[in-house]
Amino acid sequence: MGRADALKPSRHNGRHPPLPHAELPVNTVSLARYLIGKILVREMAEGLASGRIVETEAYVVGDAAGHAYGGMTPRNRSLFLERGHAYVYLVYGSAYMLNVSSEIAGIGAGVLIRALEPRDGIPIMQRNRQIERLRDLARGPGRLTAALRVDYRFDGLDLCREGPLWLGRCDHEPGEIGQSIRIGIARDANRLLRFYLRGSPFVSGPRLLTE
Repeated sequence: MGRADALKPSRHNGRHPPLPHAELPVNTVSLARYLIGKILVREMAEGLASGRIVETEAYVVGDAAGHAYGGMTPRNRSLFLERGHAYVYLVYGSAYMLNVSSEIAGIGAGVLIRALEPRDGIPIMQRNRQIERLRDLARGPGRLTAALRVDYRFDGLDLCREGPLWLGRCDHEPGEIGQSIRIGIARDANRLLRFYLRGSPFVSGPRLLTE
């Protein structure tokens, strides 16, 4: 798929069946790679909006950069749920981050969803972001949550069940997956725990990390 083709809105308007828990790897790094190419679906009053996941970051067990590092608290308890649940938190007082719990119940770790390729409901996402440029609708973790109106209400939600937000199947293979260090962290910063779809114009971050 060329760059111009990648920026065209999807013609797919069907529903994406949720990924069952049994199909999710019980391993944070494996899940971060597995989610590349899958679909994040948001059901809103205006209709269905979705995006193909093109970038993730793994925050593994014992990771000093992860929110579960100091143990379970009332705020991070969703990271300790069975794999496939949402963990949502706020940064800089304005941007929500969407993560997926990634281990067995009681073990804290997660996968940050960093970027989406918009597919369904693009006009809805454009209104939510108040921008029209397709490439920038969901290119970054705060942008994608704004485009899909994801906030604290979704913390702890089962993402393997159809509802207001879920992880769905995709109708084609994701393509070549790249790997690099994570973006914007200071602790455990040199670990190769960021995964992305090579060649996708929707991937976020410095260009040198996607080549």
